[in-house]
Amino acid sequence: MIVLRPVLFVIGLLLLFLGFAMLVPAFADVAIANPGWQHFAASSGATLFVGGSLILTNRSGHFTLNLRQGFVLTTSAWIAISAFAALPLVFGPFELTYTDAFFEVISGLTTTGSTVLVGLDNLAPGVLLWRAMLQWLGGIGIVVMAVAMLPFLRVGGMQLFRTESSDRSEKALPRAGQIAAATVAAYLVLSILCGFAYYAGGMTGFEATIHAMTTLSTGGFSTSDQSLGHFSSWLIDWTGALFMLLGALPFVLYIRFVRGDRGALWQNSQVRSFLAVIAVVTGTVTALLWLDDGKPLFEAFTQATFNVVSVITTTGFATADYGEWDSGAVALIFVLICVGGCTGSTSGGLKIFRFEILAKSSLKQFRSLLYPHGIFQSTYMGKPFGDEVRTSVMVFTSLFMASVAILSIIVAATGVDFVTSVSGAATAIANVGPGLGPVIGPAGNFASLPDAAKWALSAGMLFGRLEIFTVLVILTPHFWQS
Repeated sequence: MIVLRPVLFVIGLLLLFLGFAMLVPAFADVAIANPGWQHFAASSGATLFVGGSLILTNRSGHFTLNLRQGFVLTTSAWIAISAFAALPLVFGPFELTYTDAFFEVISGLTTTGSTVLVGLDNLAPGVLLWRAMLQWLGGIGIVVMAVAMLPFLRVGGMQLFRTESSDRSEKALPRAGQIAAATVAAYLVLSILCGFAYYAGGMTGFEATIHAMTTLSTGGFSTSDQSLGHFSSWLIDWTGALFMLLGALPFVLYIRFVRGDRGALWQNSQVRSFLAVIAVVTGTVTALLWLDDGKPLFEAFTQATFNVVSVITTTGFATADYGEWDSGAVALIFVLICVGGCTGSTSGGLKIFRFEILAKSSLKQFRSLLYPHGIFQSTYMGKPFGDEVRTSVMVFTSLFMASVAILSIIVAATGVDFVTSVSGAATAIANVGPGLGPVIGPAGNFASLPDAAKWALSAGMLFGRLEIFTVLVILTPHFWQS
């Protein structure tokens, strides 16, 4: 059997940190004499009590996490944090059910950006700050997990990105920890720069802080029901597009750039492919909006750039209801929902590197058909990869698509229409946020969906954020056997 004491100890530490984090929005409400601080304070006390109890009952002098404990920790930590982070919303003045509160929180922590709240323009600052903090902290968790955990767990081809130290052992060694710490520092610096840029663009200090946290985390929560469209500023739109793009690039490359490798970003295969896709799709959508919808060229280019970047980075901000665009543009937006950004970033989706591996594997298969006796070696960023990586990526991609199909059927079974079911499932698995159609599109939200659909979509967000296999593997009976 798996020894769970180390897992419970780490979860206790995370809950302890979460409990203290709840005091930040409490102080924000105290500053304006809003009684909402009491709900955050009570939730903080309950979370600190449970977290402290887990630490005291499971502490030991020394422990390490093996492979199976790593899988259990990765999934259970996200569920436990979501369960307790929902408490302030349940106890709060808007009388959310636990279903709605959990949906909102897991959407924040997985940086999906789907919401059940309306009237954001009139909400107390504590709630708005809490939602943004969840996305910002979730973004840190995702980056650290992508850098230090998923390569170690060999999920969906992620073994391509293992550090040298983790290749030699099943333990997360200090080398991975150092990389994770430097990555968090880069994340923090970019968040601060984003906040100053938004402030310079015309936002208030509070609005700039909120949107900086939700932009770098590619989460998409806003202070207004109209998202960034509320500000009607092309300068803010371009600022958002830039920092969403930066949030979707590998954070490890920023570290290499700072340390003197000036070509780190452009020489990376993922980055070049990612930017190429954005350029092609943005150009196409701009032409459609300009020629077919009659928008002025600069307005069409700005709207196309912002919304294409928002969708492909899985952020979920919107400056227009792209569900009402030309049908060709809507089709491109739907395809982008599943693409995602680069691995080692805060974005979701399939990730660009998997499309590259699939393309290289297909090319190898074509060559093998033409030259049956030839020997061909596929490489990625100058390094050869074998059948293990190729099979892992193909299986993951197939399972991703199957998950979207199955989740669509489950959501549709609750009485939801076809467009909402399919786009909702795709945005949940890919962690994008808004879907298509009048219900959950950029101009709508998820509040009207049945509770069963919200729980199904919550599970879909978790599956997509943890790369599917990380969750599925612990559901197999063989995993728990000695």
